[in-house]
Amino acid sequence: MKVLVTGAGGFVGSHLVEKLVKKNHKVRALVHYNSNNNWGWLENSNLKNKIEIITGDIRDFDSVYRATKGVDGIFHLAALIGIPYSYVSPLAYIKTNIEGTYNILESSRLLKIKNILITSTSETYGSAQYVPINESHPMVGQSPYSASKISADNLAVSYFRSFNLPVKIARPFNIFGPRQSPRAIIPAIILQILQGRNKINLGNINTTRDFTYVSDTVDAMIKIYHEKKFNGEFVNIGMKQEISIKDLAIKISHLLNKKTFILQDKKRLRPMKSEVDRLFCDNDKLIKNTNWKAENNLEKGLKKTINWLRKNKNLFKGDIYNK
Repeated sequence: MKVLVTGAGGFVGSHLVEKLVKKNHKVRALVHYNSNNNWGWLENSNLKNKIEIITGDIRDFDSVYRATKGVDGIFHLAALIGIPYSYVSPLAYIKTNIEGTYNILESSRLLKIKNILITSTSETYGSAQYVPINESHPMVGQSPYSASKISADNLAVSYFRSFNLPVKIARPFNIFGPRQSPRAIIPAIILQILQGRNKINLGNINTTRDFTYVSDTVDAMIKIYHEKKFNGEFVNIGMKQEISIKDLAIKISHLLNKKTFILQDKKRLRPMKSEVDRLFCDNDKLIKNTNWKAENNLEKGLKKTINWLRKNKNLFKGDIYNK
């Protein structure tokens, strides 16, 4: 059985590819074409020789169709994910997240792909209207990014209902771990402290999030992919725990044995009506229908992330926090 992973050179995609290879799956990894033929986080993977790596563009139907030929299943992760840039260029998110997902769905329909997992996001729920948030929670597009993902999710469900396409939608809450962008909240806090700062620049510190370590997230994605009863359905991935950004920063400071002061940077604040105040995952559907169990709690995952960032500080050039 061969599977295609889109967005394979990214943070989560690269971890997923490596875990699939370790589970003896044949993997074709689609990474975004660039003139340097750089394969992202797979470039230096010690499993690179066991992966079929191809380049292309998720926005290009011909590229996606060719990548899809000859595979039995698909993990679709390719997306534009940065919320701040979605305020600058909403159209980029429409083309990547909606049209890109269409390209995967239509190619899968034409080629009769046996199993498809679409990766969503907890941002589709908007601010919690009740907690914990289960899969029946209303979807609210509070940013162009979340609106594009809601559209992609509904398009995927429509292909299940219209064409009986065996598609599942995994909806992870906040993911963290090695290889994550330094603009994400956890590496942003850790790297500022590792740079010797005692004043940490953050945005809204009162929001709460539900964090899952990346290896546990991709393990959940694989279990969802293999569970037929999830066809045409959304499935949350999270820890059923929440923490405020303020308390998260304090916890990381303690783990690094540093005394820090939190400063609120207005440039990091979302527009008021766009801010998602609370995300708190109800993972009962995943727990009850699979044997998934997270191996890492928040503290264990943070320690692993800190150790990785200590060893790889050189990968993050310059002081990005004053820009």
